[in-house]
Amino acid sequence: MAKFPEPEWLQALMDKLNSDEQYSQVARNWEGDFYFVIEPDGALMEQVIFYFDLWHGKCNDGFVVADVGVKDPAFVLSAPYANYKRILLGELHPMQALMTRKLHVKGNMSVLVRNVPTVLDFVRCAREVTDSFAA
Repeated sequence: MAKFPEPEWLQALMDKLNSDEQYSQVARNWEGDFYFVIEPDGALMEQVIFYFDLWHGKCNDGFVVADVGVKDPAFVLSAPYANYKRILLGELHPMQALMTRKLHVKGNMSVLVRNVPTVLDFVRCAREVTDSFAA
């Protein structure tokens, strides 16, 4: 278990994605990478960006992004820290967040909509590794 959005959380989620049989099955056809941009608000004082390279039910790479020019991911998801926290606590449904623009997407939204089960299972894994949040 780890604190969101610490680097240990990123590692815990990568480990979970690579060991979770359900995620492996649900995401077996997924091909794409992401930046998760967590905008500061409230308890989070500085922007945090995570990169995830997801491919056929596995996480091939993930790191804290220092320079956004390092990768050109298929998707960039951005939201204030509070919205990510609400998603991880189960207070805000991930697809509702996308549709109401509480979570902004740069990339092919139709790909995400066609892969709702993969998105939801990714969030399930993220919830399962999260035990606390930035103060």
